[in-house]
Amino acid sequence: MRKKELLVPAGSLEVLKIAVIYGADAVYIGGDAFGLRAKAKNFSMEEMEEGIIFAHEHGVKVYVTANILAHNEDLAGVREYLKELGEMNPERPDGLIIADPAVFAIAGEVCDIDRHISTQANNTNYGTFRFWQKLGATRVVTARELSLAEIKEIRAQIPEDMQIETFVHGAMCISYSGRCLLSNYFTGRDANQGECTHPCRWKYSVMEETRPGEYFPVYENERGTYIFNSKDLCMIEHIPDLMEAGIDSFKIEGRMKTALYVATVARTYRKAIDDYLESPQKYEQNMPWYMEQIKSCTYRQFTTGFFYGKPSEETQIYDSNTYERGYTYLGTVGKKDEQDMYRIEQRNKFSVGEEIEIMKPDGQNVKVTVRAMKDEEGNGMESCPHPKQVFYVDVGEPLEEYDILRRQESE
Repeated sequence: MRKKELLVPAGSLEVLKIAVIYGADAVYIGGDAFGLRAKAKNFSMEEMEEGIIFAHEHGVKVYVTANILAHNEDLAGVREYLKELGEMNPERPDGLIIADPAVFAIAGEVCDIDRHISTQANNTNYGTFRFWQKLGATRVVTARELSLAEIKEIRAQIPEDMQIETFVHGAMCISYSGRCLLSNYFTGRDANQGECTHPCRWKYSVMEETRPGEYFPVYENERGTYIFNSKDLCMIEHIPDLMEAGIDSFKIEGRMKTALYVATVARTYRKAIDDYLESPQKYEQNMPWYMEQIKSCTYRQFTTGFFYGKPSEETQIYDSNTYERGYTYLGTVGKKDEQDMYRIEQRNKFSVGEEIEIMKPDGQNVKVTVRAMKDEEGNGMESCPHPKQVFYVDVGEPLEEYDILRRQESE
């Protein structure tokens, strides 16, 4: 069986380190320009260098997205940016994720880094895979519209050394492989330039041409309907089918997600893949744990997308655009001080006396009670009310750097 890669998103240096520690084989990130997540924190060149060094020290690869659909005025900047990536020292990216043929050609001219073809390029058949390989691509990301049967046929029809990457978890775009025009039309912000406003999550009504100002729900419900709002993709229950389809890289969506989300999904898929490779029976026995964990982070219900044929009306969520959430992210554990208290940078408020949970990379979830807090000057605190506030905490248990603190939400 071909070696499988778990590819995890990271929108910041903090999240990159969490992805690495919690089980990623590879991480994909965006720089300050030319990626499709302009609203993500993204990476400065200095942060990118630090992240790549950290990942490589842990045996993890880093791919950089440069997958905008470029306009004329972008090309000079693309050339300079890709040249700079190619000259990074002492470490540089392991691959570039590209959608635009011009950007692909420029990358081949100015840097010697593997080129991967983004899902934005609408890669739906084995002829397209062959086309890109002849031009120098080492990997192609399948379009979201493909079934597992189609992917399996692509694997059979392309050279052995050509790699297939496929999204297996995360948000689904209503538009064809993410090529959405709604955002640009409604707001002037182009999804294909990284500035999507996610109009697929908005509520819509119908207005009849001769009756302006009279709005009608798309179906008979006073709340209207979210007709474009897809459920989230989740293939944790179908790892055997993914394995047999010949996919090389299992890709998680979510460069806008928190460290808690990334850690939860990475850890769960890592264990599911490893359990299946060790024993299919162990994988089946642990399925309740996988599902419990994957449902503990934010999600919009689950679907298997196009993998088993054309989705039905059940793939959409018509009555809401909000996430379900099982846990709140409180912070990530840093270094220990001389008093055996651990550094935290606050992500959400919690207090002394509160019961919280420690999430560990090895799969353990440990319930603890917060015993004490102090600020950076050593003054005692009862709570941490300020976003990104740095403080130290004692939970009565030894912690490790990169453990995550979270709080279960009441049902």
